[in-house]
Amino acid sequence: MGSKYKHVFEPIRIRGVQFKNRIEMAPPSPNLASEDGKVTPEFVEMFRSFAAGGCAVIHIGNSVVDHRDARDEERQLDLGTDDAILPLTHFVEMCKGYGVQPSLEINHNGKDSQFDRTGKRAMSPSSIIASFERMNAARKGREPLATIEMTEEMIEDAIEKYAAAAYRCKQAGFEMCMIHGGHGNLISQFASPLYNKRTDKWGGSLENRTRFTIEVLDRVRERVGEDFVIEFRVSADEIHPDGMHFEETLEYLALIKDKVDIIHVSAGLHGEVEYMRYWWQNYMMPREYNVHFAEKVKKAFPDKLVATVGSIMNIERAEEIIASGKADFVAMCRPLLADPYMPRKYALGQEEDWRPCIRCQYCGGRLLVPAVLNCAVNPMLGNENMFKAQQVTKAPVKKRVAVVGGGPAGIQAMLTLCERGHDVTLYEKSGQLGGNVVPAAAPKFKIDMQDYLRYLQIQAKKSPARILLNTEATKELLELENYDALIIAVGADPIVPQLPGIDKPHVHWAPDADMGLVEVGEKTVIIGAGAVGAETAINLASEGKDVALIEMAPDLSNLYASARGAQFEFMDLFEEYKIPIHLNTKLVEVTDNTVICENVKTGEKVEFPADTVLLALGMKPRYEIADSLRRCAPETEVHVVGDAVIRNGNIATATMSAFRAAASI
Repeated sequence: MGSKYKHVFEPIRIRGVQFKNRIEMAPPSPNLASEDGKVTPEFVEMFRSFAAGGCAVIHIGNSVVDHRDARDEERQLDLGTDDAILPLTHFVEMCKGYGVQPSLEINHNGKDSQFDRTGKRAMSPSSIIASFERMNAARKGREPLATIEMTEEMIEDAIEKYAAAAYRCKQAGFEMCMIHGGHGNLISQFASPLYNKRTDKWGGSLENRTRFTIEVLDRVRERVGEDFVIEFRVSADEIHPDGMHFEETLEYLALIKDKVDIIHVSAGLHGEVEYMRYWWQNYMMPREYNVHFAEKVKKAFPDKLVATVGSIMNIERAEEIIASGKADFVAMCRPLLADPYMPRKYALGQEEDWRPCIRCQYCGGRLLVPAVLNCAVNPMLGNENMFKAQQVTKAPVKKRVAVVGGGPAGIQAMLTLCERGHDVTLYEKSGQLGGNVVPAAAPKFKIDMQDYLRYLQIQAKKSPARILLNTEATKELLELENYDALIIAVGADPIVPQLPGIDKPHVHWAPDADMGLVEVGEKTVIIGAGAVGAETAINLASEGKDVALIEMAPDLSNLYASARGAQFEFMDLFEEYKIPIHLNTKLVEVTDNTVICENVKTGEKVEFPADTVLLALGMKPRYEIADSLRRCAPETEVHVVGDAVIRNGNIATATMSAFRAAASI
């Protein structure tokens, strides 16, 4: 008997190519190609778990038509020479061994090709100074370089490079590819009035701006033949006021629809920071952000196959989208990075074991470091050289191991230890598992974090570990048990400045207000405008409270650094709820009904009315507690993980450090 997800697991054949279901892995950039852009063994192993996990297609992102001219990442695939073919066959054969269609997102970065990587000025339809180039130049301390306006010869050369890249895919055994026509890459640079200012046959009218797309697609088809599937990625709306908008996109698609097999509908722009969020939605944005665009494309072209992408978080939602006719395929990237086995879990009726993505943008941030792709909630991602198909090995010797702390680090350590066959006891001082994920999930708009908290608690309940709530793990208690190994995951405490009045009864940690643990009056002042303070401010303001934010820094860089891509949503909500932000302002005293602050530039004192004061000044590791337990097992078998040792930690650092410690015991 099959699963209840009849539509999402329905197979389909396109041009004779078999797709076992309707789930695509939307294209990530793994940063695992070789320095010269070839597939490596590590590259193949990273994607094995996704192939085993049950999706029908694995797209690899930003595979460039020529490293020499078009590159904007550290280790992206190069399709510019025949030398790419042989290494690609290893990836193809791995995928097909699991019944999965491999695919490359074939791309030319155009204006966003980086001089610092290619040694050349980028090319584009018109000469401009691209936003990314301005940022890169500022970081490097040089003047930004304008792009080269492409000549007729350069345009024809680029068309041939797309076609040659697609043909190399076919030679390597691929039966499909994705042509990247969205997000402000070269094809969409020609199509969009934002970037294309030409007055010749390649610019001006929509028909002229579409000419490059048509010639690329025609030439690709000519090279790959009729038994090869072409998926075409498009930004339904670039959102930018001067960009291409949806009504024109429909006209654009009408001109090219017969040249592609699947229309892959996204939105936004890659190279304009404010508009990246529309293809890479953050945790403050609605889920399924672009589905409405795909639904409208499907209605406009009912005979075309349409794929939708963008914060579609699980298979249940994918089923509804396909069953209701909004799209024919559902593409996911981050949800599969978080849990490559999600499709298989849903097919087997194991939905509660689905590990949810929290849309924290940690994965994408790794590309900017640059570093190998990782996931905040899936610590095995990027470590496949040690954990094949993201599976841990059984421990050679079963040990009695204690884990102290029931936050994300402690739970991850416990689950990994149990999976390896150890006898595990977890101690949690409070009456609830989850640690600081509990307050993080408290604001009503933190739906992703709420899913993650539920997952942690369900997995802990199902584990064979002995879990002792309301139990403080003292030195005496642990030594009495004589454990073989110990993982200390005791977390961090809120920072409380030593100032006059700070111990007054109306002064609290900001997340305590989110959780309803403290009474909040009508005039609340929040000290600290990072993400924690900003979330609390929005949560209270949405309930009608009068809220003000105090920030010592001269700008909101702390918020930008901690908001994980959500800074624009925060700014919009600050404006909507009329939340004042006082920068360059330092708390110096709390009185019974005010806070007294000081301007850090002028020294001028300023007073704000407050019947509630909430602190959001960061966290400090519980060093003393961790140090007091370090000798409760043989010293070499004691590991301190997560916020107990990592300053300015987060869920990613918590889960990764805990996983690595547990995997080594």
